[in-house]
Amino acid sequence: MEVKINREIRDYTESLFFGLSLRQFFFSVLAVIMAIGLYFCLRSHFGLETLSWMCILGAAPCAALGFIRYHGMTAEQLLWAYVKSEFLMPRRLVFRSTNIYYEALRSGMYQRARKDEAQ
Repeated sequence: MEVKINREIRDYTESLFFGLSLRQFFFSVLAVIMAIGLYFCLRSHFGLETLSWMCILGAAPCAALGFIRYHGMTAEQLLWAYVKSEFLMPRRLVFRSTNIYYEALRSGMYQRARKDEAQ
């Protein structure tokens, strides 16, 4: 018998339904509902093959939201971070290079230049 243990305790997720976490299960059910809704709304306008692709493309984003993790953030956290950084607290970041070596030796160079001028 083997027990899987995560290296990071925060990565632990409890599987509730069909090996999925509650969040993954919720978004999977939402994807199924979206696909069924698209099917019934569009079945009189398109053929079966086109309709099946539309259902897949419509349900895929809902299903992906349950499984996506980017830099340890879930899709909702990522969306909130984007809204916060772009709309609520936007900042213009300007790159200003600094030469640490020059800054450290500037006073000595200035004194040497004054001494050379005095001679």
